[in-house]
Amino acid sequence: MATADTRAAFAECAARDGVVLGPATFDWLCEQGHVGLERVAQARRDPAIVAPVIAALAVLERIFARLRGDVTVLHAARENLLLPCDLVHAPSGTIVEVDGPEHFTSARLAALELYPADAAVGFDVAAHAALCRELAATSDLRSRGLPAKAFGFAGVLRERAYHDALRDLATAAMGHPPLIRIAAADGEGAAAYARHRETLAALA
Repeated sequence: MATADTRAAFAECAARDGVVLGPATFDWLCEQGHVGLERVAQARRDPAIVAPVIAALAVLERIFARLRGDVTVLHAARENLLLPCDLVHAPSGTIVEVDGPEHFTSARLAALELYPADAAVGFDVAAHAALCRELAATSDLRSRGLPAKAFGFAGVLRERAYHDALRDLATAAMGHPPLIRIAAADGEGAAAYARHRETLAALA
């Protein structure tokens, strides 16, 4: 996600329009990834989420495999280590993600290419894929040497791409409005809000 300053500027602009965004966590979004999603969805026993979750799991499993993740690590991961969402509109349950340049990588493009045409997301998948193609040569250099759980040495970029996909595809499957994802490749939170003001203002 974008830097704290970028998110703060975005949230400040939204607040001026009556859209209050704040941090939140969800039990289905944790270190266990799609394994945790399946576990929580089964425990809910909610018929309304069965088909959407099954569909999301199928795509997430393919993405995880394409990004060369080790699923045994997810099974051994902690159920209670929740992945934070920094910008959530509590009244509607809408999650907003503001993406800095580190999100537009070749790994993210590899994940986006597996999204089904009818994926329930609140952003233009093709536009994000195009930004990945444009920026990956530079963005792939960010943090590329850092290791990541389930993705091994130099796995941070692949982990980030997987977590983005997890948020994208699990959110609507678990009964929330489609996740709104906003590009801020220049790091300018206020400008990113201005470009998407109409979308965000609808939450007020």
